[in-house]
Amino acid sequence: MCRLALKTAIDPFSPFEVLEAMEAMQEGYDGSGLGLLLRGMEFEDFKYNPRFPILSGIAENDKSWRRLDNFMEERGYELKYDHKFSMKRKFMEGKDRYRYFVRAYRMPERFSEASKEEREMELLLTRLALRQDGDRHNGDLSVFSFYPDVAMIKEVGWPLQVGNTLSLHDGQIKSRVCMAQGRQNTNYGINLYACHPFFIQGVATMTNGENTAFVPIRDWLLGRNFPGYIGYQSDSEVFTHILHYTLKKLKLPLETYKHIITPLSPAELDTHPQGDFLKGLRNVCRRLIIDGPNAVIGTLPDETCLLVMDQKKLRPATVGGREGVWAIASEMCGVDAMIPDRNPDLDFQPMREHTVIIPPERKELKIWSQYDQFPLSLAA
Repeated sequence: MCRLALKTAIDPFSPFEVLEAMEAMQEGYDGSGLGLLLRGMEFEDFKYNPRFPILSGIAENDKSWRRLDNFMEERGYELKYDHKFSMKRKFMEGKDRYRYFVRAYRMPERFSEASKEEREMELLLTRLALRQDGDRHNGDLSVFSFYPDVAMIKEVGWPLQVGNTLSLHDGQIKSRVCMAQGRQNTNYGINLYACHPFFIQGVATMTNGENTAFVPIRDWLLGRNFPGYIGYQSDSEVFTHILHYTLKKLKLPLETYKHIITPLSPAELDTHPQGDFLKGLRNVCRRLIIDGPNAVIGTLPDETCLLVMDQKKLRPATVGGREGVWAIASEMCGVDAMIPDRNPDLDFQPMREHTVIIPPERKELKIWSQYDQFPLSLAA
């Protein structure tokens, strides 16, 4: 098992708050990997413009750092901000990295009039090209995200240890959404790309569980010939790609994600008011049905957050909070650590049919059931 924590708030906060919540759940992971995703960025020393995409990752040496600079310059990107982490290497347990980077760029002039889809594809292809460059040089360059208003940090080690190494408590970086996963290394070798959360074109998810249907799902996604459906150092990365496929390719509403990964039974669909549509969706996407146990937490570009469970419901998760600030965690003590001043009687643990949605305005939870209708106008 792993442990997951997410906090979302109207007012930006330090990621160290979420790392402290991870500490409360420390018996659920082994220090083999920590992943952080920050969305809705605020920097102490730079007035960030959300139109600037942020590139985040790790350069292992001076050569990879110079290659990164040269590549971005040749591709036409203008560096607007280069965050300098206040490093405290005495806290580091794993490898001594040359440079963690979070860098904001202005896109090349040729994309000034481009559509959102064209800009997103360019950012994806740039990220993949840099990742491939690192792979060709014995993994000396890792790139986790390249997208507006998003930064990712991944490292081997314990949450507070990583946070102290990067001085994440100093308030230089804040965000309105922070996702964190402490990894329990069960099936794969230690690889930074295997650390959750996973990210593609603004869509991010992290998972606690084991996806025994991984291979057929992976192979089906690879067959779509979409350049971003690659990697798969973790069996949980497919959850991110399925959500991306649901929203970006099928252009279906968020509620249908649950119908794709854990569809209702034929008997249940017989009585569902949208049963005919959902039967067709189940047939078309039958290769994407998961086998758990899994709890999946995700975020979208507009800062919507979500939580879903699989049918087995053997990986718990709880959501709680109050107007303006909400938290999701694998354990109740994780929610307690992030939002101690809430009413815990209003905490919610979803059942197999639920999708918990925290809208961008963060006023209240939306608890949607697969037995409910979703907006057909969006699914046409």
